[in-house]
Amino acid sequence: MHISHKLAHAQEAGKPTFSFEFFPPKTAQGVQNLYDRIDRMHGLGPAFVDVTWGAGGRLSNLTVDMVNVAQSALGLETCMHLTCTDMERSKVDNALKEAYKAGCTNILALRGDPPRESEKWVAKEGGFRYARDLVKYIRQQYGDHFDIGVAGYPEGCDDEKDPDLLTQHLKEKIDAGGSFVVTQMCYDADIYIDWMKRCRAAGINVPLVPGIMPIHTHAAFLRRANWTQCHVPPQWHEALEPVKNDDAAVREIGADLVAEFCRRLLKAGVLNLHFYTMNLAQATRMVLERLEILPDVAEIEKPLPWRQSLGLNRRDENVRPIFWRNRNRSYIARTQDWDEFPNGRWGDSRSPAFGELDSYNIGLKGTNENNRKIWGEPTSIGEVSDLFVKYMQGDVDCLPWSEAPISTEANVIRDHLVELNKRCILTVNSQPPVNGAKSSHKVYGWGPKNGYVYQKAYLEVLVSPELIAEVITRIERDPELTYYAVNMHGDLKTNTPGDGPNAVTWGVFPGKEIVQPTIVETVSFLAWKDEFYRLGMDWAHCYDASSPSRHLITSLMEDWHLVNIVHNDFQNPDGIFPLFDGLRLSSTDRKIQPHTNGVTNGDISAVNGELKN
Repeated sequence: MHISHKLAHAQEAGKPTFSFEFFPPKTAQGVQNLYDRIDRMHGLGPAFVDVTWGAGGRLSNLTVDMVNVAQSALGLETCMHLTCTDMERSKVDNALKEAYKAGCTNILALRGDPPRESEKWVAKEGGFRYARDLVKYIRQQYGDHFDIGVAGYPEGCDDEKDPDLLTQHLKEKIDAGGSFVVTQMCYDADIYIDWMKRCRAAGINVPLVPGIMPIHTHAAFLRRANWTQCHVPPQWHEALEPVKNDDAAVREIGADLVAEFCRRLLKAGVLNLHFYTMNLAQATRMVLERLEILPDVAEIEKPLPWRQSLGLNRRDENVRPIFWRNRNRSYIARTQDWDEFPNGRWGDSRSPAFGELDSYNIGLKGTNENNRKIWGEPTSIGEVSDLFVKYMQGDVDCLPWSEAPISTEANVIRDHLVELNKRCILTVNSQPPVNGAKSSHKVYGWGPKNGYVYQKAYLEVLVSPELIAEVITRIERDPELTYYAVNMHGDLKTNTPGDGPNAVTWGVFPGKEIVQPTIVETVSFLAWKDEFYRLGMDWAHCYDASSPSRHLITSLMEDWHLVNIVHNDFQNPDGIFPLFDGLRLSSTDRKIQPHTNGVTNGDISAVNGELKN
């Protein structure tokens, strides 16, 4: 959606919105950490985010990658910065093409700063001298596909201080096709309000969005204010100087000062506040909390139970397999080359092959060292069990197959999950049954207002070779249960009547057909199987080849079965868990040994679901 349209809707509703700016980090781990932070900040409800562009496009590939992830995988309306600085026309063309392919529909067209090694700004031969030229070019090449933002300077820029001339230049950028304005950072409300009035008097009637830098530390505050040459009200210095060496106090006082600045802008008619986050969340959140404009959970639009993609051709996608509910980015990556996406039902759109794992960088994220810090160095099944229990209890933030902490949806079944993992039946994915919750429900709700949502109990577990036969026998005795069980080598067993999908969530809404957005089916489960075992082996390879941890986790992947189970009676509140009554591994402290003639763990055998030595 175009940013100017979002801002127009905010104007009509009379309700202020906000947005965030991020920049490309310098390291791979920094990029991964930023994606996680952007994902969390999605929950604050920004109208859009934007991603900066380095001088000369030095980080252009990373900028485009970040736009793609934010737009497609995180479902955030994203604006890509694009500068003229040291940019050949071919670079501009490639950047626009990649933004288009990512589904991005918003560009912030800037002249940009000169590269650090250059004292003055010089246009690249064959490139663009002014931002207005870049705006014209984008309009010529892409028509109205891109909403084009331009920069405004309430206090002048580095090479021009004349306010009348700057207003004229801004009007030229708007006349060339610009549709909204984002300003240089500003801290003086009087200066900003006067600038707004000059713009309106000059016939600039597009949305004007103030750029606001929250205060993280005193030194950084002074450095950025000096760099942009923005005026800081004297009372700000008076308030911050006495606590300049106390970062926590600086953030508290800074949040009060910035919030009061924002209140004056909102009172003057501003309806979107654009925060230069510096890739940090805390100071921005503190300002928003003081302004009391953070939306309630129920107010944040959630059209589907999973995060909807805004990628090219994906905005109407409304059906997905449940297996990737904890790895949304991976699913987006593996299906990004599909020509069409399921809409209404899971049909022919599943026929394209899921992308190969190595082609889309699907493997485990983070460094080996960092992953060992998170997951320890288990040497027994019991220690692996303890790790899973800690995740279920919220003491560990992620697992190889889950990129985020356990969701609040699991609260009603958390005790069952903890108990299963204590018995070394390792839970990977789950959802409780829901029988007609309101679509506005804070935990289970999704979709339009005044609807009802439903879901079947679902459980995905990793089961030891000693217990798998008993588990399958018990499942097949219950006509309400359907399952798929597979091992690393692809040996599949199921009691489903065919390869067709089984809807495990659906919703009923006024004036609409029943929506079935989450399913279980064969083709996607086998694709998930490959990813599941690959991630497990990546975890094993976080440890030295001769280490007990490497051997233990490798054995888990090679020998244990991945099983998904659906309880098809969504009215049954007990769901799946009674199936596992009495099942447990008895020798959880025993180290896994290599297979010899089909005998595992020193001839441990399962008797009536109990392991006996």
